[in-house]
Amino acid sequence: MVKSVSQKYRCEFAQIFQYACEHLEAIFAVEVREVDSIHHAYNLFSKLNLPNNGRIRPGRGYPKTGFLMKILAAIFLNGSCVAEEDMWRFLRTMKIYPGKKHFMFGEPRKLLTRDLVRLKYLMYQQVPGSDPPCYEFLWGPQAYIEISMEKILKYLIKINQISPVYFSLYDDSIKAMRGEAERAEAGSHAEPQSSANPSAHA
Repeated sequence: MVKSVSQKYRCEFAQIFQYACEHLEAIFAVEVREVDSIHHAYNLFSKLNLPNNGRIRPGRGYPKTGFLMKILAAIFLNGSCVAEEDMWRFLRTMKIYPGKKHFMFGEPRKLLTRDLVRLKYLMYQQVPGSDPPCYEFLWGPQAYIEISMEKILKYLIKINQISPVYFSLYDDSIKAMRGEAERAEAGSHAEPQSSANPSAHA
């Protein structure tokens, strides 16, 4: 891999590679891990078990894992459910609009209200008692199986450091969560016996 980098930047390769890995995680929700320390071989590992390496359906196109992680994080930050109109307001910060095909994610309304619901990562339901009917998004059962509170917290903090515009609507919540994470980490150093339950769900 280093050989493919211009001689001018080879001394900075480690830093460039780290930045690339961080942005892959922020955009596509994949983690770059070394799988062979002798030959320095790396592979990509998705944060979720979406079918077809995150493509929803077999064929061409970009993985949707990063998109889904951002949706789940927004729901998490909003207290377990997000009104449909608020979800579209959040997605507009990423230049994603209902009914308008996105070059990476396809038709977002179909992806949100049908594909990810069918895979049980999201629930899309009418708000009880709403008239005219309003709808909201919640985590689906598959999201609870695959994502812990710790995982979503780490993802939120990392993506907010790389691309803060994604969660600009939730800055106060992220700051509070970062403070909680720092206090928890400080507490774990002070008391090695006590540790957070990694399987606790949001």
